[in-house]
This record gives sequence, structure tokens and C-alpha cells, in this order.
Amino acid sequence: MFFKQTYIGIFLALSSGIGFMASNTLAGVSYQFGSNPLTVSATRFMLPVIVLTILLKSSGLRLVLPKRIVIVSIILGFITVIYTITLLNSIEVLPLAIAILIFYLFPIFTGLILSVFGWQKLTPIKASTSVIAFMGISLALGADFIDLDGWGIIYAMIAATGLATISVISSRLMTHEDARLVTLHMSISATLILIIFCLLDGGFMLPNSSAGWISILISHAFYAYAMISFFIAISIIGAGETTFYNNIEPIMAVGAGYLFLNQNLTMFQYIGILIVLLALLYHGRKVA
Repeated sequence: MFFKQTYIGIFLALSSGIGFMASNTLAGVSYQFGSNPLTVSATRFMLPVIVLTILLKSSGLRLVLPKRIVIVSIILGFITVIYTITLLNSIEVLPLAIAILIFYLFPIFTGLILSVFGWQKLTPIKASTSVIAFMGISLALGADFIDLDGWGIIYAMIAATGLATISVISSRLMTHEDARLVTLHMSISATLILIIFCLLDGGFMLPNSSAGWISILISHAFYAYAMISFFIAISIIGAGETTFYNNIEPIMAVGAGYLFLNQNLTMFQYIGILIVLLALLYHGRKVA
């Protein structure tokens, strides 16, 4: 039974990474039809709220949590807003490959935080596979470290730290609470904060065509699946393992660009993809 649960957790972690990749790709398509990153971010948590409310209600579960857990969930929602906005800012001032690469330090940060607080031992296998996977992502993205904006690097580091913090704290909450219920409260908090921020900023821009609406709605559907699966995976296999398996996302993005956008890959990018896949497979065998 333990091994079955572990495999389910690994599957959810990997598929959440693929879901995040599909969501972000389609979000980029919606920008071509009048929307913008801030609008997508402000609305993308609405569908998880709806889906989770229906799932929890149909299961006969109450939608309330102890006051302390609610407060922490709201704080996590606020951190979600911070890492979302700082990631968007880093993408604006840095080359996309560099911004994504720095952001994908979050699996390493997650392992370090867990280790520092004594919540999970950072084994040599976990440390080495995490570093190897990061090096593979660097090659796969074709990152070029020339004339980089200092603030962009800081923004991306804040985003990585933010997601690592959310992953670690949520894993502690979900030890005694339903992962879906915690995710619901986080989503509600993030939605309200982002909508208020968006209205104050004045940058709320809806799609101006049916193609834009279709792309943003499908993007949100993928995001809802990815977000819910991500936190359920954390409740099953832990934050360290879940964030590690999310290393599949940038690799899938590069592969999608090659398959669907006719983007040419260099030999180093092929090597990077292979390195990440081997790291994931090796780590998976040791965990399962």
C-alpha cells in the first residue's frame, strides 16, 4: 500500500509539472489576444476554488479549518501573490531562459529549508540528483549569462524562495489536514489579493477575441489540475520529493517548443534534457 501511494504521489508531482507547463504556454497565447500576465495571475486561482469546493462538498466535508490553519493558509496565499508577481517581473527584465532557470532553484531551496529545520534529511542522493537536474535544466534551456539585470535576478530568487516556502509550510499543514481544504483556502486568499492588486494597478485586461478566451480558459483548466495535484502530491510524498519531480516542467516546455513550434535544439540542449530525465528516473527508483 505504501509503494502504491508513493507511485501515485510521484505521478501527481510529474503530471502537475506538465500541467503548469501547458498552463503557462497557453497563458502566453492569450497575451496575443489582449490579455496580460497580471490578469491571468489574478484569475487563475478561481477555477481551483470552484473545483475544490465542489469536490469537498460532494465528499460531505465541511469547508472550515481551525482558525490557526486558516491564518497560515491566508499567509501562504499572500506569499503566492508575492512569488507570482516577482516571477513576472523577473521575466520582464531577464531573458526568459535565465528567469526560469533561477526560479527552478526552488526544488533545491525546498530541500535546504526542510533540512535546516530538521523536517527531512537531505541525503547525498537527493542533494546530488537535485544539483545534477538543475545543471541539466541550465543546458536544456540554453541559458546565456551575459549582461543580466541585477533586480531581475533578485526577483527570480524571491520567487524561488517563495514557492519553496509555500511547499514546505503547506506540507506541515497537510500532515493533519485535508490537502484539498488547505489548497482551497490558499486559492481563495490568493484570488482576493491578486484581484485587489490588479484593480488598484489598473492593468486588468480581458481577451478581446474568442481565441483569447479559449486559450485563457484552457490555461486555467490545466492550472487548476496542476495546482490541486501539486499539493495532494505534497501531502503524499512530501514537499522535497514533489518539488524535485517538478523539474520535469522546463524540460517539457523545451520539448513542446521543438515538437509544436519547430524550434531547433542544440546538442547541449539534448544533453541537458537527457541529464534531467536520468536524474528523475534514478531518484524515482531510490524513492520508490
